[in-house]
Amino acid sequence: MNDMNEKMIDIIIKKADVLCPNSLALIGVYGSVITGDEYEKSDLDLMILINDENGQVLADGFIIDDVDIGYDLYCTSWDMLEKDAQCDHAHLSKLFDSMIVYCKDKSALKRLDGIRRKAAELLASDKRYEKADKAYSDAKKMLAEIYLTQSLSKARSCAGAAIEFIENSVMLYSGQYFRKGTKRALDELKQLKLPFDPETRILAVIQAETVEKIRAELTELFVLTDEYLQFPKKKELPSAENLRGTYEEMYSNWKNKMVEAAGRNDVYSSFMNLLSLQYMLHGIAEYIAVDDFEIMDKFNPKNLEENVGVFDQALNKYLVEYEKVGICPRHFESMTEFAEDYNKEISEDI
Repeated sequence: MNDMNEKMIDIIIKKADVLCPNSLALIGVYGSVITGDEYEKSDLDLMILINDENGQVLADGFIIDDVDIGYDLYCTSWDMLEKDAQCDHAHLSKLFDSMIVYCKDKSALKRLDGIRRKAAELLASDKRYEKADKAYSDAKKMLAEIYLTQSLSKARSCAGAAIEFIENSVMLYSGQYFRKGTKRALDELKQLKLPFDPETRILAVIQAETVEKIRAELTELFVLTDEYLQFPKKKELPSAENLRGTYEEMYSNWKNKMVEAAGRNDVYSSFMNLLSLQYMLHGIAEYIAVDDFEIMDKFNPKNLEENVGVFDQALNKYLVEYEKVGICPRHFESMTEFAEDYNKEISEDI
């Protein structure tokens, strides 16, 4: 660090000693000063970690005119550091890489080490896939916003947000985090050895000159990212316990409604009933290792009787999963027979 940076740290420590002696836990340096990416106009990135709100008196923002450098002294609480350790984003250099230059009490170092260890364990675990999936879902929301606007300004803003979410998602998926700040983000993405060139695709979005072009380039980035992000899901083995009742539920909820919709030529109901079955099939297959299959591609708005057949074929195909685990759908000849079976425990008790 240069003399100006060292003087800055000394000033903060002296102010803390006078105004909030128990508030300043430690000071860490991160960013370009640590990564070696510093240039003559670089500011100083500090983690000013405080124990309580009294420490906020150390926060400030200012410009030093004789060197024309702006500074933002931002205070970080332990709660904020714990939140960063949840890895909801991949900009974690402050947490992981801060070089500690001042520490009030060694217990603060121990606490910081514990938070860092927790974050590192998360990045090395399957939990990171959930974090990456969430960031990617947020990116998709931004894509939807772009398709709903004609404003170039809003499209560019949403595209920028989508790019950031995608970058975070890819990094977290890989169990990595950004170490060198925004200007080196593309370089760090390249180091992941992705199956596509992220720099080329991201710059294509940034350089797009119309809303339509932004949509097209960002969609292409999503297509390529989709091919890379394959989120593993732990699935239960199918069993009588986790499948029982699902076939009957499908039958009860929509089988007769499909027939009714066809009889009334109700395209909307036919579509929504078939869609509900599709959702349930996907939902079960997401958590249980059963065959998943698509049925909505077979929906025919011009022939609702055909949709009844699509539904029945899907139900029969799912019945195979039932039979694999030894379940037979519960059928009764009449309500009387059902009542006898349903109440047999009562009869036995009597």
